[in-house]
Amino acid sequence: MRTLGVEEEFLLVTPDGVPQAVSGAVLRFASLDPPAVPGPGTDEPGGSIEKEFKQEQVEISTRPRHSLRDLLAEVRAGRELADAYARRAGARIAALGTAPQPVESTVLADRRALEIRARFGQTAREQLTCGCHVHVEVADDDEGVVVLDHLRTWTPVLLALSANSPSWQGRTTGYASYRSQVWGRWPTAGPTAPFGDGAGYHGVVADLLRSGTILDDGMIYFDARLSAHYPTVEVRVADVCLDPADAVLQAGLVRALAETAVRQGRRHDGHPRTELLRAATWRAARSGLSGELVSPAAGLPRPAVDVIGELVDHVRDALVDAGDLELVERQLGHVLRRGNGAVEQLAWRAEGAQDDEVVRRAVDRTVPATTQD
Repeated sequence: MRTLGVEEEFLLVTPDGVPQAVSGAVLRFASLDPPAVPGPGTDEPGGSIEKEFKQEQVEISTRPRHSLRDLLAEVRAGRELADAYARRAGARIAALGTAPQPVESTVLADRRALEIRARFGQTAREQLTCGCHVHVEVADDDEGVVVLDHLRTWTPVLLALSANSPSWQGRTTGYASYRSQVWGRWPTAGPTAPFGDGAGYHGVVADLLRSGTILDDGMIYFDARLSAHYPTVEVRVADVCLDPADAVLQAGLVRALAETAVRQGRRHDGHPRTELLRAATWRAARSGLSGELVSPAAGLPRPAVDVIGELVDHVRDALVDAGDLELVERQLGHVLRRGNGAVEQLAWRAEGAQDDEVVRRAVDRTVPATTQD
């Protein structure tokens, strides 16, 4: 069974719900304690608390796991650990794709981050968003590209399930995932055309670097890419999820898509044009689970619940073989009943919650006092 792992980005917020530039302090506290699990430079990737582009956020990552239940336990433990270090710095972590209130965010005080801010201007200055990235194991770059070329069709559905950023700079945007709209300003962000094989993928990356537009291959921000450090495909389209089980749902679906892709090889039915994928991704960001999505099978608008059913049917054999079908279907049922993070945030607003209360409720959902499967 393919291993998989999750990276999650979180806002650091004060007790009254305002993003706070304290990542340096949080990381210093983390560095003083022995690592709870192997981190960078050890035999296994992940299992660490790391910096992000802005000082108002941190990232956690898991180790490679085979079992979704084990992955869920590690995601929960990572959130609890990050929140414990944030508390020492007078803050909490919040799994929000964007902050609800107006924010003047602060880039890291390192050379690369400052160069990105200088080169990319307002795009970099406003870039305070939090995503969920799933890594799934592949044998080599050629197999990885088979996975990339196949799952690109389904990334809008993954975005719709995870959408958790309806607000931006003090306004309700009308989007379920406004994070994806902000993130899409970067020159390499978004869906990609098929690469064909590993050489084709690396040729595109080399051309982007040769163009002088981006600093390095760390700025390859495709919705899904080959990892530069590990033998994995990294799917980056999702918002960070309020519920840790929703992050693991993303992982289970990504692994099933990867396995389905490899089983089908290059025999799957065609590749939709990138322009159509961009439109489908925009539509998923706009309405999330509350409207229609573009059906990958038909290319037509259909109710979100029907398109999610298409995804499950598409990967059902892989889910069964991995022993993941029951957990994935149960968690999908939870999401469809209560909604994604955007639906929850808007419901809090409808109850009268202001920005600070939205953030406090998000903190409680990020690190719940009690957990259950």
